[in-house]
Amino acid sequence: MTVDTAFAIRPATPADVAHIHAMIVELAVFEKLEHMVVATEALLHEGLFGARAACEAIIGEAGGEVVCFALFFHNFSTFLTKKGLYLEDLYVRQAHRGKGYGSRMLQHLARLAVERQCGRFEWSVLDWNTPAIDFYKSMGAEILPDWRICRVTGAPLAALAEQ
Repeated sequence: MTVDTAFAIRPATPADVAHIHAMIVELAVFEKLEHMVVATEALLHEGLFGARAACEAIIGEAGGEVVCFALFFHNFSTFLTKKGLYLEDLYVRQAHRGKGYGSRMLQHLARLAVERQCGRFEWSVLDWNTPAIDFYKSMGAEILPDWRICRVTGAPLAALAEQ
């Protein structure tokens, strides 16, 4: 693997919202989940930069071109009684894979987690995405076999809230 020394990581700015949104759509297509995307640039801007921002993002650039992003937020572990850093999405555009950018983004986020005194850095991966699973294992991640994500959304969420 050749590491591109012209690759740079920086915090996302409002000017990056269109790039991030486009990559979210690309990621959804890759994961065969494009039917689930309701994100708009306006909603993404509000989530990242609004008065009650819910998340943060970093941008990876090569030669001035936006080639990847990572979107993350803090969660909290009651067992550790520390905040954690949760990576919601990491995406490297197809033409730029295999250059070490994903590794560098994860390393950057790990450093950020340590700087912020987080007890954990975690994320989810689809069970069929063996290249990603192998990549994450090579970076030192433990794949937790006994945990399942529980999700309530849409009409079931509204119904649960009204019970």
